[in-house]
Amino acid sequence: MSETRFADIGKIEALKRLFDGTGFKPFEASSFEMLAKGGVTRSASALFLEGVDFDLVYFPLKHLGYKSVVAVSGDLLAGMAHPRSLSVRLGVSAKLDFDQIAELWSGVVAAAKEFGYKKLSLDLQPSRNGLAIAVNAVGEVSMLTSKRLPAPKTKDLICVSGSLGAAYLGMQILERGKSDFASAKENIEKYKMLVAAYLRPELESNAVASLEEEQIYPSTGYFVRSGLADVLKSLVRDTGLGAKVYADKIPFEGNSFALGKELNIDPISAAMNGGDDYRFLFTIPILSLDKFRKDFQTFDIIGHLALPEAGAVLVTPEGLEMPVKAQGWNEE
Repeated sequence: MSETRFADIGKIEALKRLFDGTGFKPFEASSFEMLAKGGVTRSASALFLEGVDFDLVYFPLKHLGYKSVVAVSGDLLAGMAHPRSLSVRLGVSAKLDFDQIAELWSGVVAAAKEFGYKKLSLDLQPSRNGLAIAVNAVGEVSMLTSKRLPAPKTKDLICVSGSLGAAYLGMQILERGKSDFASAKENIEKYKMLVAAYLRPELESNAVASLEEEQIYPSTGYFVRSGLADVLKSLVRDTGLGAKVYADKIPFEGNSFALGKELNIDPISAAMNGGDDYRFLFTIPILSLDKFRKDFQTFDIIGHLALPEAGAVLVTPEGLEMPVKAQGWNEE
């Protein structure tokens, strides 16, 4: 099968072919029309750079396209917004042909449909430094929901939607496989759940609808992408309250500790600072606890909001409170 080169078909024809059969219209404006019924608009953006955020040696292009959409969709959903409009801009290097970009785009389209976007736009630009993916999403928080979101209070419960640290450990397997091909296949199969957490993270696309249906309104919502520590620091900054998370309550994928021992990586450190977990973190008013536990059993309660003087702390099983540190934050 011969490769289709961008030079042979041109940008406009390439865009037409990429949209063909997707159900979305090409060449639409990337902005979304004024939202109806007084809804509150939220936006989210992400940039992925080859060699920094992903490695094409082991990252399937379709999974990469899918993951790039999950990244911004998670930010919208964590803010109780329904996804509406998605804009993608690709910086394409000369080493990639049209068929490879089409594979990447198929992952984008699959995720756009899964998360319910109504509009999808795409632009292609040349890149001298590898593949670059810029994604911007717009969503809507209904007026009713925006009015019902409570103010955060001490004793609100800190809940996460699944295991933490798995994606970072999965990436370590893939990175090690580049230099040790003999063990790569065996380890990928052995730790396939951890590898999958990195390559194709799963996220509940109906999370907002489910919360609204059950009339459970989080006091805050965050999307865990850069580690739990980063989110806890943001939570304390944004609410003006403290946050206590208990190390023995953090959920882990089944093989995390076995692999952590093999790689000499503490799974708790991976959860706190590893990144790429793609999980929701909500703070739930304590009066909603029974209902939340019944209807959202995939979530784990890992801590609670506290008085401001507590700061952000990780509580060990022995009861020691350790101040949380995160990359990019001034710890003075």
